[in-house]
Order: sequence, then structure tokens, then C-alpha cells
Amino acid sequence: MSRPVLSVQNLQTAFRVGGQWRWAIEDLSFDVAPGETVAIVGESGSGKSVTALSIMRLVSAANGRIEGKIALEGRDLLALSEEEMRKVRGNDVAMIFQEPMTSLNPVLTVGYQICEALRYHRGLDKAAAEAEALRMLEKVRIPSAKARFGNYPHQLSGGMRQRVMIATALACKPKLLIADEPTTALDVTIQAQILELIKTLQDEEGMSVLFITHDMGVVAEIADRVVVMWKGRKLEDAPAPQVFNAPVHGYTKALLAAVPRLGDMEGHGRPLRFPHIDPDNGEVRGKPVEAADTVKAEEAPLLEVSGLTTRFGIRGGLLGRLRGRVHAVENVSFTLQRGETLALVGESGCGKSTTGRSILRLIEPTAGTVRFEGRDVTGFGKGDLLNVRRDMQMIFQDPFASLNPRKSVGAAIAEPIVVHGLARGAEARERVAELMRRVGLSPAMGSRFPHEFSGGQRQRLAIARALALSPKLVVADEAVSALDVSVKAQVLNLMLDLQAEFGLAYLFISHDMAVVERVSHRVAVMYLGEIVELGTREAVFANPRHPYTRKLLSAVPVPDPARRSLRRELAIDEIPSPIRTLDWRAPAQALVEVAPGHFVRQAV
Repeated sequence: MSRPVLSVQNLQTAFRVGGQWRWAIEDLSFDVAPGETVAIVGESGSGKSVTALSIMRLVSAANGRIEGKIALEGRDLLALSEEEMRKVRGNDVAMIFQEPMTSLNPVLTVGYQICEALRYHRGLDKAAAEAEALRMLEKVRIPSAKARFGNYPHQLSGGMRQRVMIATALACKPKLLIADEPTTALDVTIQAQILELIKTLQDEEGMSVLFITHDMGVVAEIADRVVVMWKGRKLEDAPAPQVFNAPVHGYTKALLAAVPRLGDMEGHGRPLRFPHIDPDNGEVRGKPVEAADTVKAEEAPLLEVSGLTTRFGIRGGLLGRLRGRVHAVENVSFTLQRGETLALVGESGCGKSTTGRSILRLIEPTAGTVRFEGRDVTGFGKGDLLNVRRDMQMIFQDPFASLNPRKSVGAAIAEPIVVHGLARGAEARERVAELMRRVGLSPAMGSRFPHEFSGGQRQRLAIARALALSPKLVVADEAVSALDVSVKAQVLNLMLDLQAEFGLAYLFISHDMAVVERVSHRVAVMYLGEIVELGTREAVFANPRHPYTRKLLSAVPVPDPARRSLRRELAIDEIPSPIRTLDWRAPAQALVEVAPGHFVRQAV
């Protein structure tokens, strides 16, 4: 058997907290063979990223310490001087991070940054470095690479920035590539492209890959072997097919049970609850059951959106003249029944969040009508708008940004109750306590501040605040996209319970197609500000008719290693810009009913 490229033995990493050493990783051992892809999988706080930083020796010496042995082709990295380690980084081991915008220098062109690595590690002169950098940009399938060479990071899309990071990492032909959540911040179609690119480049270069992620679908797509971590310890280490088909540890079983899979909803007419995961031992309890039948189909629609259009002007020149417009939302129409979940899906920039905010008049729409319980809210003044907002609430993607850091969470939840004059003093405090109990938090936590809670707890607090006024409609804007898989399952179960209890209608905005299939009654697919397909969940997922819907569904990673052989075409296409000239006219298109209740945008 050949010597492993990377051998980690009894790794222990600790950080100094409040004068005491706390272990983030305990007794971790694993190997990465030549040409092998090993995935380290686990939730936030499991120690995945600390493992990567320990291997690269990027843990601060002032407040951190690393023990054990980390050998790269037999060479102990922990025994090297800092100068020797600098030569190893980038040359023998390279790393790509989750957010390329924080890793790329914003004041240097992307071409210069690749050249910098080549000149430092490979000793190339300026001309040779530029030629090699251009070749690397072409290798990672950046279109018009020569034109992009002189671009700054902010001039590139998220997918293109991640390609530049990969080009920089691979420029010096490393033996090992460490990829720390490299696709988490990307849309599903761009994620598919980056995963396919990493696999293709691995085949071409023959390098080993250590891939860090919390997404079991991504693990199935790319890993040969899987290391499962929980609270700094290794729980399982086995070939990928074995982990997915015959997991040994209860936590691994729970992780897989909490992952929604496309196609799981076949035969289910209503949304499906997620199994419960015990937070103490990570094991799964109970089986998923269908949610209650909540849709009031026989009643008049709660929400009617007709021809909703939202555009933003672009001004330029010395006089600030109007040069063009961003067509964020274009002629969007749909209805929403009481107790129904309508999912609004699409990639970043498609207009789904702007649609939600325009409906609530957090952004003023340019045209169209929004009728709530038969009343057109687009014409409301401040007083009427304040009253109707009692019935229309929003849950934002980032609860930390939507909760005031200077207010206790109890005061934040009480604020809308007091502003709308529903209760004060002891009565308001009792309402807050009941709301916190309802979302699974102790009322005693009400005196704490947002930073003292985990991400899942903060999202529960945001839900409690949204429910404070007993709304009839909740716009959930990517409400679970930033959460770990088990926490995501808990929050979605909570939302289904609240829908059953209070008859809530949800406008569920998301880019996660597997989650959408699990929780929605109907689905609207958005592309470039327009709804291109609208229908029941069964119709859209079982028989997608629009090319963009089919593209979205085909890009979703499937948590099944047996399906990995279905290699996708290595695409580089991206969504076109929604910026239009002042004289632009929309093409003649309309939503056409192709089956009962199933609409597809077509030319008319």
C-alpha cells in the first residue's frame, strides 16, 4: 500500500478561553491517500474547520496550541519552522475557503494575485507567471479569461470568485487541496459547477482532496471516504458508500435522516415532518409523519398578487441622470390561501427576496397590486399599513442582523406587542414568555442578548417575534438556509406545527429545492424577476416543464454515492444581468396553463 499524502495522528487542538485551555479537537486520526478525496462532515462546532486550520498551522500561537502528529508525505508539519511552513502552504498544501471575497485582496486584480503565488513558490519571472496565471484561469473554465485577468474581485460573481480561488490554490500544483465549505455560499447550479470542476481538476492533476462540509448531498457527490465529526471527536471513518448505506453511529444515522432528498415526497400529499434528533447524543427519534391538512382551498385567497413589478433606477454622470434600471421583479402574479405554503424558489438575483419585501411594502413596488384579505395594500397610507402589518410578518435569513444587539431578546419580542398597543407591563411579559415556550425556548432566557444564543436559537427568537402579533401571513426569506442540518429540521418542524395550530400562510423563499419539496404545497420558480413556472409541489417536481426548473432540479446534489457516476456537463453559464436600458420592452410572454393548476411562462 502506498504511503498516504496526509497522515493525521492523535491530533488535539486547544484554545485559551477565560484563562483556561479548552479542547476543540480531541484525539483525531485519519489518512488521505494519493488521489483520494476524504470528506470531513459535521455540524457547526464539530471541529471540521479547526482541523483544516491545524493542518495548515494557521491556529494562532498566542491563544491556541496543536498537539499530535501531522505528516505530509512523511514530513512532520508540526516540527517545521514558520519559514519552512510558509513554503509548504500553497506549494505542497493549498486551501480554499467558504467565502472567496474575504480571501482575495480587494485592491489587487485577480491575475496579479495568481501571479504573486507563482512568483513566490515557483520562482517564475513576470512574463512566465502571467502566462501561467492565464492558463490557470482558462483551466478553471473562466470565460474570456484574458479579459477577466485584469478584473478586481468585486467585479466577478460569487461562482467566478470561487473559480479564481481554485486557480490560485492549484497554480503551484499542490499534493493536497483542502476545501473548507467551498460551495456553501453558492447557488445550487453554481455549486454543481464548482464540484464538477474540482473533480475534473483532481483527475487531471492527480492531487488528493480534503473536503470539509456539512452537506451530505455534497459528500455523496465528491467523497471516496467520509470522516464524521461531532463535538471535536471522530465518530465514524469509512468509505462513502458504507457511510450512506450502512452507517454505524447513531449521529451519522441522524445526519442522514435529517437530510431531505429529492423524490422522498412521492406518495405524500402533504408536507412531511422531519425526524427528531436528540441534541445530547445526536441520535434520531421517531419517524417522519405528514403534517396536518391546513389549506383552506374553499375560501377566498388570503393574498392576491397581480402584475407586481419592482425596478430600481441606476444613475450616473455629473448630473446623476437616469441611465438604466434593475428589473428586480417583473409582472409577478400569484395567490396564496389560508394555511398554505407557497415556495418561491430561484437563485441569487432572481428577485424572490425583493418580491417578499415588495408585498410587505418594505420596498415600494413600481407597479401592480397586492390584495390582502381583499384590500389593496399598495395604496395604503402609514396608518393603514401599520394596522395591516399586524397580519403580515417577515422572518429574515440572518436573525443576528434582524435582532437589535443592544436589546434583550425578551424586549425585542415584546416590542411589536407594545408598539401595536396589544399589551404592556406584566401582560406583555407573559405573552413573551408564552411565545418563547411555543418556539421551544425557556422564558428565563428572555433577559439574555442575541449574541448569547446559537444560530438555531436566534432563528427561533426571530420566529417568536414574527408570531407576537398573531399574523395570518408570514414571509420566510431563506429562514433556514444558514442553519445546520439538524437545527434546520427542528425549525422547519416548528414552522409546520405553528401552521397547524394558527392556520398560518407561508410565502417560503428559498434556493434549497429539497427543503422546498418537503414543506410546500405549491411552488413558484423565479428567473430574472419573473415567475417561469407555477404549480402544485407534485406537478413542478415530478413534471417540470420550464428549462430553468429542470436545470435547478438536475443541479441538486443527491445524498447517494451510487448516483455519482451520472457526471454532469461542466457548465460555466451564469444568470444574465437584470439591468436594462431605459427603452427596454419586455418580450410578449405569459403564464400558460399546461395542466390543471400548472402554469409555465411561454411566448404569446
